[in-house]
Order: sequence, then structure tokens, then C-alpha cells
Amino acid sequence: MTQSVRKFLPGDFNRKRALMFAITTIITLIVWNLPSQCFGIDGLTIVQQRVIAIFIMAVLLWITESIPAWATSVTIIFVLLFCVSDSAFNFMQDSEGEAGKLLDYQGIMACFADPTIILFLGGFVLAIAATKSGLDVVMARTLIKPFGNKSDNVLLGFILITGVFSMFISNTATAAMMLTFLTPVFKSLPANGKGRVALTMAIPIGANFGGMGTPIGTPPNAFAFKTLNECGLEIGFDKWMMVMIPLVLVMLVMSWIIIKHLFPFSKRTIELEIEGNIEWNWRTYVVAITFVATILLWIFGKQVGINANTVAMLPIAVFAFTRIITGEDLRDIDWEVIWMVAGGFALGLAMNGTGLAQVAVKSIPFGTWNPIVILVISGLLCFTLSNFISNTATAALLIPILTVVCEGMGDALNPIGGTSTVIIGIAIAASCAMSLPISTPPNAIAYSTGLIEQKDMAKAGFLSGILSLILGYVALIIFCKTGIL
Repeated sequence: MTQSVRKFLPGDFNRKRALMFAITTIITLIVWNLPSQCFGIDGLTIVQQRVIAIFIMAVLLWITESIPAWATSVTIIFVLLFCVSDSAFNFMQDSEGEAGKLLDYQGIMACFADPTIILFLGGFVLAIAATKSGLDVVMARTLIKPFGNKSDNVLLGFILITGVFSMFISNTATAAMMLTFLTPVFKSLPANGKGRVALTMAIPIGANFGGMGTPIGTPPNAFAFKTLNECGLEIGFDKWMMVMIPLVLVMLVMSWIIIKHLFPFSKRTIELEIEGNIEWNWRTYVVAITFVATILLWIFGKQVGINANTVAMLPIAVFAFTRIITGEDLRDIDWEVIWMVAGGFALGLAMNGTGLAQVAVKSIPFGTWNPIVILVISGLLCFTLSNFISNTATAALLIPILTVVCEGMGDALNPIGGTSTVIIGIAIAASCAMSLPISTPPNAIAYSTGLIEQKDMAKAGFLSGILSLILGYVALIIFCKTGIL
């Protein structure tokens, strides 16, 4: 629900949130205190049952949005520390050890400083420095120039450039920046034509798809990247990009075709001008060199013995040392996303650290399940949920569950390419969900311009998303079966 709607019904909205929170609390307490036999899992301990209750709490809080999504993550970590860790209340710990294996409280707190979190921080800092120095304007102006002034080509240029920026910069920040660049372009278009709708719609679609290209592009990518590497399926930054960038480019071109047919331009040419100045000084050169060096090390770091998480410290350290980034600038980091990612990591830690994942694998005959059914259901479920709730929350909920499922299925997943297909598939499905203004922040930003209607977004977003979802899964099966990914 958008802010403009909320402000008209603050009382009703708050009462609904309070009711949903109360219902969530009651359901969580019921699950927490049910007899363990009700779960049908052999050997389920008290601690593991608490984790199931916490997981259900997370599902309900994220879906109902009775509290902000980041606050749900904080609540997850709080409850884990106070009720499931070795630093919990004494009556929660059970000194005789009958309750089951407790989590290391330091491990739970370490979710806030997980190497993948540092990877995200490095990306955020790069984005802030690029914007502060004006490099983002220079890059956009340089990249759009080759597309000329033919309307359809300019549309392609904007969707591709938005996609490229979103690979390394927050897709929310990218969408806001690119929509700003469109303002002077609109002056040369008819006010009642569909060209404005086409260009505006290209930005969120480009931003959503572009984020798939790198492990730092979106939080769901980070969840998948971390999970696969923890499972022993070594996927580096370079291998991810080698597979995903070509796939993203195909998705972007396909979306361009869809948009230009749904919203054809009434004017064949556009006078293109991206406004913005840059003052070249030593700081600008430091940002440019650091930006290039960071990306190169992310791609080729494995050859020199440096992993992607370590590389993320390069821009943080350089910009802090040179005071290009100040304490004031750190407020611009999207800390809500960081907290959400940490909460998702904590859920995964709880399922594995308490032994719940292993118990579930032994008790449920995952190996007899059809891998195609698992793939289709998980993808469609993720796609559907991500259209209504945060794609970060959706990935945080589904990836720990599917990790357990994949472990239980073992070699039965070989026909579809193994665990990698299922887990990376969730990241793709989450990014393909863009049918509604509330589906993603880029969608909300584009809708807030007033240039597109919800029906326009539903048509372009759903068609682009569902076709790209199918394409993505087919490509994943091929890449994973052939051992490329």
C-alpha cells in the first residue's frame, strides 16, 4: 500500500496492522507450545520446535507487514538470542540439555557482519561515491550517446543502461537516477502519447532485471550466492556474471520489444539531453579508478587469491581514508536492506545450527519428489509472493526451506541441474516479479511519477516477468546440467 493511500486511512490501517500483529503473536505461541508429535518429524527437539515457531512468525510478519520488514528481521534475531541461543534465559536453556542444541549467540550476532553484508556495503559505498562525484551522470551520458535519437533506440538505450547500473548500484537508486535523466527527454514528446509511458516503464523493468547480473545486484542474489557456497557449490563472482549477464541482456531486449509494442511512440525521434555537470579533480579520479579496480577484482579476484567479500573492503577503505565518503554520507546507505538480509541469514543459521534441517531431511521423503514439480512450484510461489511482499523477505523465507529440500532430494535433482538450479531460480523469480506498484521499490518510484497507470504496469510487468521467468529457468537447467554454473 502506498503512502498516499495510507495517509487517508491512518486509523483503519493502524488497527489492521495491530490485529495482524496480534494474530501472528497468538499463532506463534500456539506453534511454540504444541506437542512435538503434532509436527510429524521424528526426533524433533524443543529448540527445533521454537525455530519452527520463529519461522512461522517471520512468514506472517513479512506477509502481513504488521511491522516494517526490517523490524521483522530485528525481531527474528532478538527472539533467537533470547530464546534459542546459549545466552538465552536460564529457563530457556535447560541445563540438562534435554531441550536440544542451542545456537552460539556470537554466531547469531555475526549475521550483522556476515561477509555477504560487507559485500553489500561495498556496493552501497561505490554507489554513493559515484553519485557524489557526478560519475553516474558522465557514465549515463556516455553510454546513451551511441543509441542516437530514434525513439525505439533511445528506449533500448535507457533499458540497457538502467540494467547495467543496477548490476553494481542499488536498483532503487538506479531507478530514481534514471527517471531524473528522463525529465528533459519528456519535453520533446507529446503529453498525451504513449512514449512517456514506454520510457517510464523501461526504468523499473531495467532496474529489476539488471540486478540479477551480479551477486550484489539484489538481496535475493546474495542469499543464493551465500547458500550455494556454504553448500560446497563454489560459485564465484566471475562465474555468476559470466552466466547471468548474457541472460539479463536477453531479458532486457525481450522486455524492450514488449514495451515498444504495448506503448508505441507517436514521434519517431527524440531530442536527447542528460543534464548534469562534473568537476574533474583528484577525488573524481580516485572514485573512477577505485570503481574500475573494484569491478575488475570482483571479476578476476580468484586468480590473485582474493574473494569477492574481501574486495568489497577496497572502496570502503579508500573512500574513508581519502574522506570522499564521510560519516554524513553513511546515512544514505540503505540500512533497512542490510537489516533484512541479516535477518534472513539468521533464519538459515537457526535451521542448520539447531539441527532442524537435518532432522527434516531424515523425516520427510524428499528423495521421492519430482524435481520438475519442485522447480515449478518454488518458482511460481516466489514469483507470486514477490509481487506482494518484499523480494528480500520472500527469498529469506524460501531459500532456507529449499536448501533442506535439495539436501533431502540429493541426486534426484540431477535431471534439472542440481541444487544450483533451484536456489538461483529463487533469485531469478524474485527479480521477475514486477506486476504491481508495490512489487519493488523501482516500480513504486516509477508509479509515483504519475506517468503510468497500474494497468500499464500490470501488462508490461507481468508479461516481461513471466516470459523472463520461463527463459531464466530454461537457461539455468542448461547451464547447471552442463556444469557451466
